[in-house]
Amino acid sequence: MINVTALSGTGLPDDLAAVGVPVHSTADGPVVAAAPDAVGGIVLSGPLDPDWCERQGFSGKVAQTLVLRSLESGPETVLVGLGAADKLTGVAGLESVRRAVSSFVRSAGNGGTALLVLPEVVDAGATEVAAAGAEAGALATYSYDDFRSADPTVGLTGLVLTTASAGDADATAEGAARGSRVARSVALARDLVNEPPSSLTPERFGDVMADRFAGVDGLTVEVWDEERITAERLGGVLGVAAGSVRPPRLVKVTYLPTDPYEVDGRVPHLALVGKGITFDSGGLSLKPPTGMETMKTDMGGAAAVLAAVDAISALGGRIPITAWAPMTENMPSGSAIKPGDVLTTRSGKTIEVLNTDAEGRLILSDGLTLAIEEGPDAVIDLATLTGAAVVALGKEIAGLLGNDEELLDAVQAAGAAAGEPCWPLPLHEDYASHIESEVADMKNMGRPGQAGTISAALLLQEFVGDVPWAHLDIAGPSRTEDNRWYNTKGGSGFGVRTLVALATSEEFGRWLATRPKA
Repeated sequence: MINVTALSGTGLPDDLAAVGVPVHSTADGPVVAAAPDAVGGIVLSGPLDPDWCERQGFSGKVAQTLVLRSLESGPETVLVGLGAADKLTGVAGLESVRRAVSSFVRSAGNGGTALLVLPEVVDAGATEVAAAGAEAGALATYSYDDFRSADPTVGLTGLVLTTASAGDADATAEGAARGSRVARSVALARDLVNEPPSSLTPERFGDVMADRFAGVDGLTVEVWDEERITAERLGGVLGVAAGSVRPPRLVKVTYLPTDPYEVDGRVPHLALVGKGITFDSGGLSLKPPTGMETMKTDMGGAAAVLAAVDAISALGGRIPITAWAPMTENMPSGSAIKPGDVLTTRSGKTIEVLNTDAEGRLILSDGLTLAIEEGPDAVIDLATLTGAAVVALGKEIAGLLGNDEELLDAVQAAGAAAGEPCWPLPLHEDYASHIESEVADMKNMGRPGQAGTISAALLLQEFVGDVPWAHLDIAGPSRTEDNRWYNTKGGSGFGVRTLVALATSEEFGRWLATRPKA
C-alpha cells in the first residue's frame, strides 16, 4: 500500500506526479470544489468548460475521474468527481470521499507522489474527511504479492492530502494519520484471508498473531494448543477439528488501555469473538468443488476481530477489550464428525450435528461461552456464517442480529460511518423450533430453505445469556470479486473499520459503562 500523509507547510512533494482536483456535478456542468488559488495556485487557473467536459464524458459524478495530461514536465491534473454538493453530507458524504479518493489513486500516473485537495463534507469535520480519504487511498493500492514470482506493478509511491483551508491543516494531519493506521490493520486482515490455506494453518495463524502483538503496550496474547483446548472442554472446536491432521488453536488477546473510560468507578469491558475456519471443505457434508474455491476466506471473522484490536490499541482506544478467535480446519476423514453425532460444548449444552458444513456455529459456541464467562458488558461476534445472508443481502451488506436494540443500533451506526453497511434481521423467537433436536439440546441446522441466517443466530444466542450481544454475518462482504472502489479482489477485511469506529467512540464507551450489568 502507498503511504498517505497530510501536506506539511507550503512546500510540495519533490516527486509530485499528479494533483487531484475535487469537482461537483451541477445542472450547468461540473464545478471545481476548491478555490482556484488552493495549494499555491496549482489546482486550476479558471472554471471548467461544461461543453468540453461533456465531450470528454465527464460530469463530476461520484468517483468519476478525468486525467488532464500535462504538456510540460510538471504534474498531471486529475479531475475527481464528488457528485452534487448538497449530497456531500454526513456518512454518505464520507463514503463518496472514499470512493473518489480510491478512483483518483487508481487513475493517477505511475511512480511519484500524488496530491489531493479534499473537499468539505457537511456535518463532518476535516479530521473525519481526511481519515476517510487516507483509508481509501491506502486500501485502493493494496495488493497481495507473497506468492507472485514477478515484481509487483509500480504505481504511486505516496499520497498527500490537503484542504483549501489553512485552518484545517492540523485536523487533516490527524485524520490522515488515523486513516493510514486503520488501513494497515485492514491490510493485515486482508493478508490473512488471502494467504493460501495450506500456508495459513491454525498453528501458523496463532503464531502470526503472537508475533504481531508481542511487546505491544497494553496487549497480551495467549495461543491455546490442542492440549489446552481439550483441558478447557471446547467440544465444538474439537468436534470440527477432528477430521483434520492440522491441530486447532484458540487465540485470546486482551487489551488494557492506560486511560480507560470510567463512570462512577465502573470500567466497561467489550468482548469480541471471530470465527476462524482456516479452510472449510464442508467436512463429510462435502461442498462441491466450486464451493471450496474461496473457503480460505472462512476465517474472515477471526482476521477482522484480531486486526481491529491491532488498530484500536494503536489509536489509543479507551475501552478494555478481550478478543477470542477459535481456529481449525473443517476436513473430511475417517476421524471426522459424522451427521448425527452430538457434541458437548464448553457450556455443557449439546448440539446434534446434522450437517458438518454448518461448523462455524459449533466453534463459536465455545468462543462465546469463554467470552461471557469473563463478564463483559457486551459481546460482538463476526463470522462468515451462512450463505443465506448472501441470498438475503448480497455481497456488500452484512447481516446484523442480536438481543439488544441499543447495541445493534450502535453497531449499525458504526458500520455506516465506516462505509461497511450492515442490516438488521429479526431474531424471531418462534424460529427456535427450527433448531430443536430429537436427541440433544439443539441441532446445528434449521429447516432447509428457511431463515438460515436467523436460525444460525438463534443457536449462537443460546450461549450468550442476558449479556448484550450482536452478531455480524459477514459471509457476503468478507470477500470481493472485483477491484472496485477501495477493495481489491480477494479478502476485504470487512468488519475491521466498523469495530474500530465503535470501540474508539467515547459515546459507546460511556454507554457500556452505564448499562445495567447482565
